[in-house]
Amino acid sequence: MDVRSRNHVVVSGRPDGPVVVLAHGFGCDQNMWRLVLPALERDFRVVVFDHVGAGRSDLSAWSEERYAGLDGYAQDVLEILRDLDPGPVVFVGHSVSSMVGVLAAAAEPELFAGLVLLTPSPCYIDDPEAGYRGGFSAQDIEELLESLESNYLGWSAVMAPVIMGNPQRPELGEELTNSFCRTDPKIARVFARATFLSDNRADLAGVSVPTLVAQCASDVIAPPEVGAFVQARIPGSRLVTLPATGHCPQLSAPEATADAIAAFAAGAGGAAR
Repeated sequence: MDVRSRNHVVVSGRPDGPVVVLAHGFGCDQNMWRLVLPALERDFRVVVFDHVGAGRSDLSAWSEERYAGLDGYAQDVLEILRDLDPGPVVFVGHSVSSMVGVLAAAAEPELFAGLVLLTPSPCYIDDPEAGYRGGFSAQDIEELLESLESNYLGWSAVMAPVIMGNPQRPELGEELTNSFCRTDPKIARVFARATFLSDNRADLAGVSVPTLVAQCASDVIAPPEVGAFVQARIPGSRLVTLPATGHCPQLSAPEATADAIAAFAAGAGGAAR
């Protein structure tokens, strides 16, 4: 199968610029990057795509066996990069796609000039024995998944505004709700389990490329302790706190998000050329 069609790959921006790849999170698609694209396209060649099962991807390519864990999504990323053959890229992964990027970069680091992990979480479940705070108890996550599986549309209407985290801007929560609702419920259930039950804490040490961890000042899904944990576990990584609220700063604070990506990519992408 042609991976560009499979993942609805779109390339824009400067043909001769360093390459930045933007990967969306759970329940979203590449449209979530639209507000940061104009700023990035001025200086970079920008690649966006839809994970299989999202947006305008080829739904016939989806299988529960491949996408029950994050490894299947990481393999897709590697296949896209090999097909495009753009040279080392700066990969920007939002939310769960940050861990997809971690897995892909650990597997084939030569394809990556750097990683930007935007509101990352390597594990959503608290681990008191290890002193790790993910933000949720195991019971919290199980109840979240049970609610999603029993009434996905209702879950979306309740959870999307919480995830977006900007109650004074209800249009943002509405956009995320609509994005969730466009996802096939069966696919969403499988991706949700892959997202919220994965534990990628041990994978962080395998990242050998320059990395920027970008968290929000307030985020109920990935609290500040999580960003600090990720930065501490990836050798040589840097941590920046965006002046943004919620889990989707590319929508709630697109200028600050684009500036952070561009500043990092100009160094990492330029050095790789």
